[in-house]
Amino acid sequence: MSPKIRNIFYLSLLILQPLAAFAESGNATGERLDLTTSWVGITSVVLFVLAYALVAVEEFTHLRKSKPVILAAGLIWALIGLTYAQNGIEHAAEEAVREFLIEFSELFLFLLAAMTYVNSMSERRVFEGLRSWLVSRGFGYRKLFLITGIISFFLSPVIDNLTTALVMCAVVMAVGKGNDRFIGLGCINIVVAANAGGAYSPFGDITTLMVWQAGHIEFSKFLFLFIPSAVNYAIPAAALCFAVSNEVPNVPEESVRIKRGAFFIVCLFVLTIVTAISFHNFLHLPPFLGMMTGLGLLKLYGYYLKITHKPHPQDEAEYGQVGDVAAFDSFRAVARAEWDTLLFFFGVIMCVGGLGFIGYLTLISECMYTELGPTIANSLVGVLSAIVDNIPVMVAVLQMEPAMDELQWLLVTFTAGVGGSMLSIGSAAGVALMGQAHGKYTFFGHLKWTPVIAAGYIAGIYVHLWVNSRLEGVFVG
Repeated sequence: MSPKIRNIFYLSLLILQPLAAFAESGNATGERLDLTTSWVGITSVVLFVLAYALVAVEEFTHLRKSKPVILAAGLIWALIGLTYAQNGIEHAAEEAVREFLIEFSELFLFLLAAMTYVNSMSERRVFEGLRSWLVSRGFGYRKLFLITGIISFFLSPVIDNLTTALVMCAVVMAVGKGNDRFIGLGCINIVVAANAGGAYSPFGDITTLMVWQAGHIEFSKFLFLFIPSAVNYAIPAAALCFAVSNEVPNVPEESVRIKRGAFFIVCLFVLTIVTAISFHNFLHLPPFLGMMTGLGLLKLYGYYLKITHKPHPQDEAEYGQVGDVAAFDSFRAVARAEWDTLLFFFGVIMCVGGLGFIGYLTLISECMYTELGPTIANSLVGVLSAIVDNIPVMVAVLQMEPAMDELQWLLVTFTAGVGGSMLSIGSAAGVALMGQAHGKYTFFGHLKWTPVIAAGYIAGIYVHLWVNSRLEGVFVG
């Protein structure tokens, strides 16, 4: 498995919480200036658009996507800071940035722990073993396409959409090694499936978690989005499936040696996820603390593997040294992380946070809900999510707290969750896989299938309104 595969797993959370900070930044910083019509606001929008344009053409320019967004973020906040200083509000922008930094730091530690686990499982050959098992079953590319998509759809509600996308992408890249077309289509399928699956669970996406925590939808009622989510995934999956060859991968059968301790590390990882959730739900502690606790367990188990190690004959040929202890090095795994993707998330978070601080996201939300009404506005939220990202859009909606019943809150939860699938840069899962499957899953490769993904998006909205609006007595105003 490519080293990038393991790194992306944690990015799931990276884009999540930092932007939630900006929902509270207004109160934290006191006075706020409306810069939406000023030269500062307009220039900031232009900088953001130009940065994203460079991200979109990365496959042609080979300019890493993190570079333009980090530069744009710095310039946007510099303009904001200059304007506030000129108006005698010297620390407002600084305090807002610090709010983002605190949230980002918590997420970063969460991702660091998750990344170490994924890299450790990869080094122990867990994913190679899964690939070998799938190949040994004689599945063709089309069956593998469907299997990975369905697994993504049902796994995402449990471990979140980005984590699911990263893990399944690792499998697709291992199985489809040498077949770039299959990997590209498989990644599109995984992004759509993971985002759709994440929409019907509070734990499937950061936006669903925010809506649940805000008290707009009860935990059990998220399941009413299962049918719309299934339709949203099934339509593009059916179209993509016909584009996948039914031939069997020409991969020589091999006996993959799963290294000692692999399955115990998987169990530790599951325990770590449960710990993080428990810390958050029952102890009211930040989830990253649970993840770091699990990381401590992994480190101790790694020490046990070291002191009880017995060299294996294959190790010298594979690693150029006797023994596999040196290969099992979590710190080295962190060094192999996809830092371009991590820094890209930082840049996007700060860019969008700056635009939100200026006032654009609130302005857009007010115009949509006042002028268009909740159904059209909530449908457009998904379109905006594909362009900007669902986190800041949902934060803006929650800030406004438009007068809507549960049916409409479910609709905006659904559209924000699945709308990002229409573009590769529209969701954390898509961005992460662009880094993980670099050169194979690209912006324009995804864009070719945007029409059928959009068809699934529209169908999912109609199914939700048609099916769930008929459940009398379930939804209240």
